[in-house]
Amino acid sequence: MKTLVTLILSILTTSLAVAQYDFEPTAENPFGQPHPDAPQQLKDFEPMIGICDCKSMSRMPDGSWSDAVDMQWTFKYIMNGMAVQDETLKADGKHSGSIRQFIADSSKWYVHYYSSNAPSLVLPTWEGKKKDGAIVLYRNQKSPNGIDGFYRLTFYDMTKTGYKWIGEWVSKDESIEYPTWKIDCARKI
Repeated sequence: MKTLVTLILSILTTSLAVAQYDFEPTAENPFGQPHPDAPQQLKDFEPMIGICDCKSMSRMPDGSWSDAVDMQWTFKYIMNGMAVQDETLKADGKHSGSIRQFIADSSKWYVHYYSSNAPSLVLPTWEGKKKDGAIVLYRNQKSPNGIDGFYRLTFYDMTKTGYKWIGEWVSKDESIEYPTWKIDCARKI
């Protein structure tokens, strides 16, 4: 009888453990899946899930744009389908990534950014939401001459074939916009 109870408990424990991770990346779903209990906003990033080949350009000190840097941008569901993670691998060796969580209590996305180029003890955080078909995120940041404003990140033109992204400093009322980084992506997988 003891052996039978042990066997049943072992099977139940194994089944529960496997069921806990049904939405993690697998061979069948290499980028994971959204958990059915996750906030519906998790699907805001659905057009980006997978791998895209991208061109990244940043603003030079003289105001011109740098030559495009080849970049691979991968998005996947993590934490058993409750959040989104992305990773960039750039030809110039400056790699980065983010953890993206939607917090229902505030109805906002919170994006925690990390980079191989500028490791940080405290990860910078952007917050925002999807509006008018774009995902728009903000972080307080002064301009180089000390004006209060935000660094705004925007995903837009999101389709099954790719998307665009822009990073720009904006004034508090968003009447002044100064793009500093832009990325164009085409779906690979």
